[in-house]
Amino acid sequence: MRAWQVHELGDPESVLTLGEVEEPEPGPGEVVVEVEAAALNFFDILLCQGKYQERPDLPFTPGAEVAGEVSRVGEGVDLAPGTRVLATPPLPGGGFAEKAIAPADGSVFPIPETMPFPSAAALHTVYQTAYVGLHRRADLREAETVLVHAGAGGVGSAAIQVARAAGAAGARVFSTAGSTEKVEVCRKLGAEIAVDYREESFVEVIKEATDGRGADVIFDPVGGDVFDLSRKCVAFEGRIVVVGFASGRIADAPTNHALVKNYSVVGLHWGLYNKVMPELVKETHESLVRLYEEGRIDPLIYGTVPFEELPAALELLGSRKTHGKLVTRPSA
Repeated sequence: MRAWQVHELGDPESVLTLGEVEEPEPGPGEVVVEVEAAALNFFDILLCQGKYQERPDLPFTPGAEVAGEVSRVGEGVDLAPGTRVLATPPLPGGGFAEKAIAPADGSVFPIPETMPFPSAAALHTVYQTAYVGLHRRADLREAETVLVHAGAGGVGSAAIQVARAAGAAGARVFSTAGSTEKVEVCRKLGAEIAVDYREESFVEVIKEATDGRGADVIFDPVGGDVFDLSRKCVAFEGRIVVVGFASGRIADAPTNHALVKNYSVVGLHWGLYNKVMPELVKETHESLVRLYEEGRIDPLIYGTVPFEELPAALELLGSRKTHGKLVTRPSA
């Protein structure tokens, strides 16, 4: 079968090679998935460069999110061949391949017939992050106001939809983005107000829109200056959810300021839930599938790229000129 592999570390266009590899053999508790769609993530770039916290032995195949049909199962697996699933194949045998292997328990999740494979591949990480961040870490309540930073990105676009889908009476969702085009994307996703942070102060806009109160929940995958400014427009008893540091700078959280304004800064490392609370991940998946079937969320896909053009697509993703998710179709 065909698979992309990294034989030496560097930028994706330089080090990814497409070739024939042995088909995976499922062991006890494992399934082989015929990959119909695989999502691209920024950390795939970091993996190629050797800059990610996980550093698999060479050679390895990147790709953490796939969707397709179960083709083979190992001993002790209840899933039948032909079952439609999304899966998170562990390294070194990732999902940028025609087939991928994953543990059935905790890494493979059934999907409905109504969900296209590209949407399923784009669902898992960003929507789990958004859902757990808003509902569990921020404890989003009725009629609260949510501000989502980087709202046109993968996790940001998911957070806008999840916040809108919460269905709380009177809930309002605001967003920031870094271009006119991305601002329009946020509005189409359901943001009541979307601010181009390069052109105007989101602090002033949010304060004006909330009569000076500020946002009850701020979902921040950016960090740096964005976090610093968020402290100025978080509401009394508000919560700032720290999701990541896309800006490149890890901001400080002055405890005296949190005390004076009575707000909380809460962290979200969603990946830990897979190890510490796997049942929560399963329950969240079921909730997300229900929201999808109800038409309340729908993964934002920037484009589907040919499998042969995967390295260039990763370079495009790294340029931050895309919005939502990019996916590829290995079996197409």
